[in-house]
Amino acid sequence: MQSPLIIDAHLDLAMNALEWNRNLREPVKELRKREEGQTDKLDRAKGMVSLPELRKGRVGLVVATQIARYVDRNSTLPGWHSPEQAWAQTQGQLAWYKAMEAADEMIQIRNLNALEAHLSYWEDEQIPDSSKKIGYILSLEGADSLINLSYLERAYAYGLRALGPAHYGPGRYAPGTGMEGPLTAMGKELVREMDNLRMILDVTHLTDEGFDQALQIFKGPVWASHHNTRKLVQHQRQLSDDQIKALIERDAVIGGVLDTWMLTNNWQRGISDPKQENVNLHKLIDHYDHICQLAGNSLHIAIGSDLDGMFGKEQAPYEMDSIADLQGLAPMLRQRGYNQEDIENIFYRNWLRFLRKAWS
Repeated sequence: MQSPLIIDAHLDLAMNALEWNRNLREPVKELRKREEGQTDKLDRAKGMVSLPELRKGRVGLVVATQIARYVDRNSTLPGWHSPEQAWAQTQGQLAWYKAMEAADEMIQIRNLNALEAHLSYWEDEQIPDSSKKIGYILSLEGADSLINLSYLERAYAYGLRALGPAHYGPGRYAPGTGMEGPLTAMGKELVREMDNLRMILDVTHLTDEGFDQALQIFKGPVWASHHNTRKLVQHQRQLSDDQIKALIERDAVIGGVLDTWMLTNNWQRGISDPKQENVNLHKLIDHYDHICQLAGNSLHIAIGSDLDGMFGKEQAPYEMDSIADLQGLAPMLRQRGYNQEDIENIFYRNWLRFLRKAWS
């Protein structure tokens, strides 16, 4: 029996290709070999994502990001010193996606017709999975690189379909993780213009105040691409029960994230070990269970792995070697009482239903 398709709503593919200098056309094992001995980043030789590995796991459709932060003189965060530089970085990332399209490795999905065609393509068992193109929906994580609102229209024209106004720290449009406070004046205008374009609002990384404001202003489709629950892991980066209920009311979907610091409390980056801390995929299911109890069904949970999002095997569930191991969620979910329909909801049907509604 063929494994179910997986849709993953958050992968920083172009960031890994350009800033980590990873040739994602190669198998993960080859990427790790090439990075042996490198110490510039904590996750060197521990990467988990490549295009062959996505195919191996039947992760046939992903939400793939552009990401480039602007930082001022006093910031301790990494980033670009002007919005123009940040924009240029996102355009380099876009060029990588286009190069992958030209190489028949990926295909951009911008609308409902393209989505349905891609699903039929991945359901065709006459074509081996190992040769199939990975579909990608383009998303911008943090809006700093939009020099002004006219750049949002430019980005929409080249296929940007989802946007999260915030990332970490201060932002030109919205403060993000680790911060407090509302959307900026530009952020409010951004959200309104996203609504006019019928884009998808990603509430990931927003402050609590920014979350409330964005949902009040924005009337279109909303998702939380990579989020877990504050009830189980106490941090502002997580969703509170009230936020989860607000998202359920909007018929949103929440993508469970696999970064271990969002799966367990008291994680210390670069020190804690997933095996020693007993952080496995069941921890993710705990977060799924909590959301399902609030919703009364399995219609609002899915996958937004964030694997290789500035971390690798050293900060992922210990039974996972690569993104292909997402298929291992199925028997664990059955063990926890989820039926086949629930599993398919989590693997792809919830994201699919959301996109069909958003793009109809």
